[in-house]
Amino acid sequence: MAITLKDLSDRYAVCKGDKFRLKDFAADDTWKLKSKEHATDLMEHSLERLAELQARLYAQNEWALLLIFQAMDAAGKDGTIKHVMSGVNPQGCEVTSFKAPSARELDHDYLWRALKALPERGRIGIFNRSYYEEVLVVRVHPEFLAAQKLPQKLITNHVWKERFEDISSFERYLDRNGIIVRKFFLNVSKDEQKERFLKRLDDPKRNWKFSAADIRERQCWPKYMEAYEDTIRHTACGHAPWYIVPADHKWFTRLVVASVIVETLESLNLKFPEVAPEVRKEFAAARAALAKER
Repeated sequence: MAITLKDLSDRYAVCKGDKFRLKDFAADDTWKLKSKEHATDLMEHSLERLAELQARLYAQNEWALLLIFQAMDAAGKDGTIKHVMSGVNPQGCEVTSFKAPSARELDHDYLWRALKALPERGRIGIFNRSYYEEVLVVRVHPEFLAAQKLPQKLITNHVWKERFEDISSFERYLDRNGIIVRKFFLNVSKDEQKERFLKRLDDPKRNWKFSAADIRERQCWPKYMEAYEDTIRHTACGHAPWYIVPADHKWFTRLVVASVIVETLESLNLKFPEVAPEVRKEFAAARAALAKER
């Protein structure tokens, strides 16, 4: 039986996180597709369907879709976003990359900058990294938490649990307001990350992608894996699932992400707005006027 987009979407979904273990998801998995060539037709179909559904989303102007990408360095976030969204209308899509917070952002709560970047109705918003950094990198590097100017009595042993609760409540709020949330963890192996770093170092055209900080973060790999696992356990749910996407093979990563987006949009039963009868009469008059022109 041929693999469908729904098969791929369902296979990597985590809708209930209490029993989630990262080790149960292989970074080099390609399931029944053994090569990029085997996935070509399915990828082309998913991109064509995505373009069709995005046009309906934009025209209907009711729902919005928020896609969140989290990963270790060199997992392929930028390339995945670029490739998967290559066929959509730029007017209906916006990418926001979250770097280290600015001084102004540190004067606000950690969700403030994310709130400003939420997609409008009819749009697809993409967060390249997100508010999840607040329970990932900030957890791995406690000195970042100290820089957030929180009242000291609020920084307790429960701070991560409290942030999980706040994030889950925030995503429930978004869902109840018509903003569908889908979260992707691009699961790259440590060995594959090493190979990609070496390519960046060896290729002058890729040198700009490499930073000495990448190596320092790599040394924290076990802490990051622990933080990701705990985060997904506490924030995966039916209305805002995580997708643990194998990222050692870029072609497969892109296919899985495209499949999830298409299946999500399909579930919304999107339609082009119907024209009211009185407007159709105006159309008829306009057609008649155009027909008389010479």
